[in-house]
Amino acid sequence: MIQKYRYGHPFETEAVIMPVKDTLGTPDFLTVSNKDTLIFSYEMDKADIVYGLGEANRGINKRGFCYKSFCTDQTTHSEEKQSLYGAHNFLLIKGKRSFGLFVDYPGLVTFDIGYTRLNLLTIEVPDANLNLYIITGPSLLSITEQFRTLIGRSYIPPYFAFGFGQSRWGYQNATDVTAVANGYQSHDLPLDMIYLDIDYMDHYKDFTVNTERFPDFPHFTKTMKERGIRLIPIIDAGVKIEDGYSIYEEGKEHGYFCKKEDGDFFTAGVWPGRTHFPDVLNKEAREWFGSKYEFLISQGIDGFWNDMNEPAMFYSDEGIADLLQSVFSIDLASCHADDMLALRDKINSLSNRLNDYKLFYHNVNGTPVRHDTVHNLYGYNMTRAASEGFEKIAPNKRFLLFSRSSYIGMHRYGGIWTGDNSSWWSHLLLNIKMMPSLNMCGFLYSGADLGGFACDTTKDLLLRFLAFGIFTPLMRNHSAIGTRNQECYQFENCEDFKGILRLRYRLIPYLYSEFVKAALHNRMLFMPLGFLYEDDTTASHIEDQLLFADGLMLAPVYEPNAIGRHVYLPEDMLYLKFTSEDTYEAVPLKKGHHYIEVSLTEVPIFLRKNHFLLLANAADCTANLDNTTFTLIGEKASSGTLTLYRDNGFEKDYDNPSHYTTIQITNGVITTSDPSLHLTAELY
Repeated sequence: MIQKYRYGHPFETEAVIMPVKDTLGTPDFLTVSNKDTLIFSYEMDKADIVYGLGEANRGINKRGFCYKSFCTDQTTHSEEKQSLYGAHNFLLIKGKRSFGLFVDYPGLVTFDIGYTRLNLLTIEVPDANLNLYIITGPSLLSITEQFRTLIGRSYIPPYFAFGFGQSRWGYQNATDVTAVANGYQSHDLPLDMIYLDIDYMDHYKDFTVNTERFPDFPHFTKTMKERGIRLIPIIDAGVKIEDGYSIYEEGKEHGYFCKKEDGDFFTAGVWPGRTHFPDVLNKEAREWFGSKYEFLISQGIDGFWNDMNEPAMFYSDEGIADLLQSVFSIDLASCHADDMLALRDKINSLSNRLNDYKLFYHNVNGTPVRHDTVHNLYGYNMTRAASEGFEKIAPNKRFLLFSRSSYIGMHRYGGIWTGDNSSWWSHLLLNIKMMPSLNMCGFLYSGADLGGFACDTTKDLLLRFLAFGIFTPLMRNHSAIGTRNQECYQFENCEDFKGILRLRYRLIPYLYSEFVKAALHNRMLFMPLGFLYEDDTTASHIEDQLLFADGLMLAPVYEPNAIGRHVYLPEDMLYLKFTSEDTYEAVPLKKGHHYIEVSLTEVPIFLRKNHFLLLANAADCTANLDNTTFTLIGEKASSGTLTLYRDNGFEKDYDNPSHYTTIQITNGVITTSDPSLHLTAELY
């Protein structure tokens, strides 16, 4: 059951697509205080578990910390950080009372989950204009599915988007990109995408290509596609202020940029220097910005990643003026250390100042709306602009699209990656813990920068990252300029990566089928163990093992120098240890605690009873995957059904019955709705 409580006059975020009648009053189990701010309070039981918040720091259970929902360009994801790039205001409480709670508010929301008081959950909103949704049901999965139905179907990317991608900030030109393609293909390592960071642009200007670095870009994209590799360029939020630059000239002429209260365009410094921000909350400006993606699409581009769209800013004109005033007011003769420290803090706080977010406005249906009050909607609407633009440019075609900043609702238009992580073992664990929370909020197409973006990775860390990353829909190795080159072929004995990467390609038809099923039926791909085994106290408190789709349990290794790990099985399972892409060990294990040995080149998978794993033959790219020949793995005594989804990978006719093939297994006997399907059964 879903109940909606309206407070004041909420801003329409369009996160919710399903109409729900208002319920009068306030939920009887929440205490509401409305003085200077609106505060909801809930007294938790000491055994309650709190899930949710999507892209948030720390663990799967969010108890014991204070989180601020305010999209933030956060370059260091250390444990004390309260905000990251996304704002996903959904909580799911499991305990004496189990319920979901969605705070539909586009500005700052503070979630104090047992931080100030151990058993008190408080949600603080700066004003009293919001919609609060309370969701109840017979199970955690039921509550989550109701919420996902409330907010709409998740984005489904094209088939190639499930391939492996290589990225780096620092690929300067066509020669660099070609070298990456050569490096992977000459070492027989599969690859589907190479990402282009800001260096491909002409002086970091959106919807441009540097013709000195890429002399014939359309020909280059065509050549890469013929090799099975697509180029995926970045698009940033800020538009460079430059006379003669058509995007700037058009935006200025039509008033499509965000303005200050006095009517002048707001100016902030980002990668191109001084920029304006497109007013993507203005429908006309959003349509205009979305149409500009055609420039690159017409040159053979099939996907994009939107960045810097919190929106991030390095400085503002006002911030620089404030800094200079502070500098010139210093009396060197009487200057103290405190004065220098204060000046240092002012310099360090030039980026993404809250005061700057209060300086500019959006034109929403003719009404000026101050940015900070709707801040969390910017990245969402930038990605919406792109998706809506694609609908006009190529209506029947799916494009790859994901974003750094997001709000609930953006999941209908694109996926997300989890931003500028680091080459830390703790960030591999954070990647694992974040996936189910993102899925709860509708973001199925997601993943982290495998190997870590900042700092220098190590071979063992990258291998362990990839061993988990073969299950994340977005599988991308990405690193920062100035760090160690972390393409797989750059390491000694690079054949160690081959089995893991090729196993990903064997899994893609299965992953793709499970992804489409989860999207169309509002389900999760990644789940905490406690979602399925609600009465199992041990399972409910495990955060480093995840359920995947209907039938798998994952237990990644995430510590340095580990030769294996402890695993808890909530039920009997078949343990599959892949030692290469086509070789594995199968061992039935009983419910309980086990220690498994897992080398750096191995991948552990646990298969539940009455479920089956489907594997294709390995390939060097998705275009060369054979969608007719598979190996089926399971237990002889198990019975169940697998649905294989196969389409052309680009169109949107998901309900076409011809795309679905049913595989029925009953005590070792296999039948299928497609007699041309070639299945080899390996049952134990």
